[in-house]
Amino acid sequence: MAAVLDTASGTIFVGGGGEGHAVPQHLLLKYANRHGLIAGATGTGKTVTLQTLAESLSLAGVPVFLADVKGDLAGLARAGSAEGKLHEAFASRAGQIGVDLDYQSFPVTFWDVWGELGHPVRTTPAEMGPLLLSRLLQLTDAQEGVMNIAFRVADEQGLALLDLKDLQSMLVWVGQNAEELSLRYGNVATASVGAIQRALLVLENQGGQKLFGEPALELADIIRQDASGKGMINILAAERLMNAPRLYATFLLWLLSELFEQLPEVGDPDRPRIAFFFDEAHLLFSDAPKALVEKVERVARLIRSKGVSVWFISQNPADIPEAVLGQLGNRVQHALRAFTAKDQKALRMAAQNYRPNPEFDTAEAIQNVGTGEAVTSLLEAKGVPGIVQRTLVRPPFSRLGPITPAERAEIVNASPMGPKYGQSLDRESAHELLARRAEEAAKESAAAQAAQGKDDDLWKMDDEPARARRQDGARRKPASGSRSSRSDSIVETFGKSLARQLGTKSGQALVRGVLGSLFRGK
Repeated sequence: MAAVLDTASGTIFVGGGGEGHAVPQHLLLKYANRHGLIAGATGTGKTVTLQTLAESLSLAGVPVFLADVKGDLAGLARAGSAEGKLHEAFASRAGQIGVDLDYQSFPVTFWDVWGELGHPVRTTPAEMGPLLLSRLLQLTDAQEGVMNIAFRVADEQGLALLDLKDLQSMLVWVGQNAEELSLRYGNVATASVGAIQRALLVLENQGGQKLFGEPALELADIIRQDASGKGMINILAAERLMNAPRLYATFLLWLLSELFEQLPEVGDPDRPRIAFFFDEAHLLFSDAPKALVEKVERVARLIRSKGVSVWFISQNPADIPEAVLGQLGNRVQHALRAFTAKDQKALRMAAQNYRPNPEFDTAEAIQNVGTGEAVTSLLEAKGVPGIVQRTLVRPPFSRLGPITPAERAEIVNASPMGPKYGQSLDRESAHELLARRAEEAAKESAAAQAAQGKDDDLWKMDDEPARARRQDGARRKPASGSRSSRSDSIVETFGKSLARQLGTKSGQALVRGVLGSLFRGK
């Protein structure tokens, strides 16, 4: 019997020959960062394949991050059972493909955006950036432009965007100062600001306020090993998150982008630094703008030199853009159904992506492989794609299926990540700073109005003797009333003009005070 991990050759065992083709399939750890694809129709074994690959990578000391969209992958935290019919089937499969069946558990950290099924996982609007946020909110080009302006001004003025209310307050300020900002950055339509605010409200109602905040997830907390040297398997609870598919896809893309931006170049390491599994990958590219697809393609092309192995899991390879699909060198293709002409075309296209095997027809094999069996092509020496093979995927060592709530709670409570991420933080940021500026501006306005009121009172007091003299003169000299009236009008006009000038100066000082307080840095 062979072991799953061969440290001498730097390989992990994926599966053995099926249908009489006894050709063992190994994944070279050195080429695991050339990325991979797991595809197949519902119920054909994609989840089990993902589970066994995560196990093997963990045994090799490679940390793993994956999304659990059905709750089935939580079983990685518990060892499989050597009893029952499932064990009999696994033992039979293990004997057939020639691998040791070594039941064991794996180190798991549970994460959850809502903080219910795992540690809260957060990011900030500043870290996600305007492009991904615009994708998340389904903004138009004009609205995305306004979002970029809000981020630019926030950066220039030292206004940190750390949570959802920071971004909302920043957009309010942008709308209030649209005329001044338009002169420098381009048109800022208040209608666009309103549309973004409505989209943020929808996101908030879907739980977006849970995603945005601090402490934000640090990559070092997912790229780690346990005391025995196994790579940590980070499981994102995604059952509820899947109800907001755009939020799910945007969060995972943000995490992938963070890995790309923060990790240093390492070339082609002997093993990946971390393996990233993107389940339901079609959600990432569904109605995605061209700029986003180009970003994913760029990340997939360049992130391998940072030691990151990315695996896309989807029902059909056609769900993934051709430019991205071409970056996926390791492929595990489970059965595809071809009942319609469209399905048959997709099947032929999928078969064309493999190096042919003269012993069988690839398209026919993809259509006919059974559950737990796949058509595989893994990179060989020098990164050359291997000849396509029919492969029986090895059985998992951990529990197949979900764990109980009590078991999950035990793992979460024992994790060292609890004290760090359990409580949210609310530091002084854009929302608080803008509120303080508005308060200071209101105080300055009130002071200016009070000063103007005192000036008016003084003018009224100074004018009382003159008014009395005019009234007395009018009683004594009625014949010259018209001239006195003209003289009085001149005096009144002069007084009003001077009062207006003083009021105008006070108003100018007020405006400068308001704008100055708003534009002053932190």
